[in-house]
Amino acid sequence: MTGTRGRLRRISHRLDAWQLARQPEPGPGPESEPARGGERPERVGPPPTGFTLLPWLLMGLGSLANIFQGNSANPWIGGAGLIVFNSLYIHVAFRSFHKTLRESLSTRLALAAMAVVTCALALAYGGSWLLFFPLLGLAAGAALRGPWLGRWGWSLALVAGVVAGVRDGWNGLNIAYGTFLSTMVTAAILSLSDAVRQLRAAREELATRAVAEERLRFSRDLHDLLGHTLSVIVVKSEAARRLAPRDLDAALTQVTDIESVGRQALTEIREAVTGYREGSLGTELDRARSVLDAADVEAVVRRTGPPLPPQTEALLGWVVREAVTNVVRHSGASRCEIAVRGGADRVRLTVTDDGTGVAGPTRGPGTGLTGLTERLATAGGSLTAGAQPRGGFSVTAELPVRAEERPVGAPA
Repeated sequence: MTGTRGRLRRISHRLDAWQLARQPEPGPGPESEPARGGERPERVGPPPTGFTLLPWLLMGLGSLANIFQGNSANPWIGGAGLIVFNSLYIHVAFRSFHKTLRESLSTRLALAAMAVVTCALALAYGGSWLLFFPLLGLAAGAALRGPWLGRWGWSLALVAGVVAGVRDGWNGLNIAYGTFLSTMVTAAILSLSDAVRQLRAAREELATRAVAEERLRFSRDLHDLLGHTLSVIVVKSEAARRLAPRDLDAALTQVTDIESVGRQALTEIREAVTGYREGSLGTELDRARSVLDAADVEAVVRRTGPPLPPQTEALLGWVVREAVTNVVRHSGASRCEIAVRGGADRVRLTVTDDGTGVAGPTRGPGTGLTGLTERLATAGGSLTAGAQPRGGFSVTAELPVRAEERPVGAPA
């Protein structure tokens, strides 16, 4: 038992290490060792913010230079318009990286006000002031991501082309093209960034769920394996103790069985750790008969129907193991009947006893039966357990037998 506990402790530590290895790296240093398999965890990094759009405001330096050089009429009006535009641009830029704020009415109104100010400054001054249209496209692409982006992009480019054409002739086509390009490229890059971050978050969630499912599978396997094995060892040890004073050979036979059960338990635990254990229903029925005989419980085993696929046999083997363990440990029964009835598309297993009608230390299904219910439900089956009206306890499991899983040569 000490060796088994040590093994389980090491396995738990490995699962914890695997989960930690999939988290982002904390930074350079001794902790930044390559993950298992030579791969380093990806760094997700912080999400983008409005600061990523601020450097583009440098495009407005030409207009600011015109104001200070006196090349613009009414410089106070131009300066005020420049301040209003920059303020609205910063406001929209920072709100565009929060979904709720981006879709709010205030953001839409601020974007509309930017469009009005841009058109007014472009019509009033022209020249380098026309570059505010691509800046407006950047803000619109960040704020208007969604199914209506194409229409808004074409509309904004059309307005920019008309206004720039009035002030600068055919060169306004360049402003229209730059406006449309800045709108669509900004929206595409930011949408792709959001999609990548969502995929990474989903992958981390899947990895966390995989670890949780592996822990759950491992805990179920250990409960079923160790609970049954220890019950068999206890029952056979008691039988050996009773037989030793009057029949030493029979007692040695029980001790030999104990040794065999222990060796088999080690093998099954190793297989459970790797997740490749597939039990045989026939083997489990033979073990159940042996355990019940050692516990002075009359065993009646009946099996009818065609051969079953390995996965179905493995699941039914778990049910037999858990049900017989409960009979030996808790029921106080003198007779136990195990019946397997297979059909064309379903198989039914029933384990009944004439004991006290108790599945565990308390009345009702225990932890093992609950885990088996979840296992069978995943495979499309069902498990019911409860006390019988005339006394005793009954466990019934039903599983579908799919045609593609039926062994070769089995009747359809």
